[in-house]
Amino acid sequence: MLDTSRLTLFFITAFVILVTPGPAVLYIIARSVDQGRLAGIVSTLGVGFGTMFHVAAAALGISALLATSAVAFSVLKYLGAAYLIYLGIRKLMERDPDPGQHVRAPESLDRIFWQGVVVNVLNPKTALFFLAFLPQFIDVPRGHATLQMILLGLLFVVMGIFSDGVWALFAGSAGSWLKNHLGFLRVQRYFSGSVFIALGVIMAVSGQNRK
Repeated sequence: MLDTSRLTLFFITAFVILVTPGPAVLYIIARSVDQGRLAGIVSTLGVGFGTMFHVAAAALGISALLATSAVAFSVLKYLGAAYLIYLGIRKLMERDPDPGQHVRAPESLDRIFWQGVVVNVLNPKTALFFLAFLPQFIDVPRGHATLQMILLGLLFVVMGIFSDGVWALFAGSAGSWLKNHLGFLRVQRYFSGSVFIALGVIMAVSGQNRK
């Protein structure tokens, strides 16, 4: 059983963290603007599913490897960065929309879902975040520390899905409005592609002086 006071503090802290846009939120916004609210929600679910991997890793102590091994951290970081840059380049290389045909074949929802999973799983900072964040709210005398971490992690994932879902709905609605303008059809791929590449570059160059 989780301590009520610790749980309240956890909810407050998690809320503050979640309402602050990070790389995952920017990824979801780009997806939503590019392909609509449903794609944004699906990418949100993918990011949430990927987060559960980090929760399990932190609870089982796997994330400690990333905290102590510079090689493991760097490998995972650069894989994630390369994947985001790949998504961005692929988006930039799409053909310009046909002025006489505003509708193009969308990416499948299952593909969007798994892209969200991969983007989050290959982010070592998410692993380190949970390794540092979750133990702060564990009440050791109550026992079952691993179970407490898993429960807190799942609560964070659920809160994150709702929070990111709001961003997806907002950005998807804005994207739908913008897509009524032909000019936006020509530049939307540059927006999405640039966001993905920027996120990849940021992931690659950040944390280089990690101890």
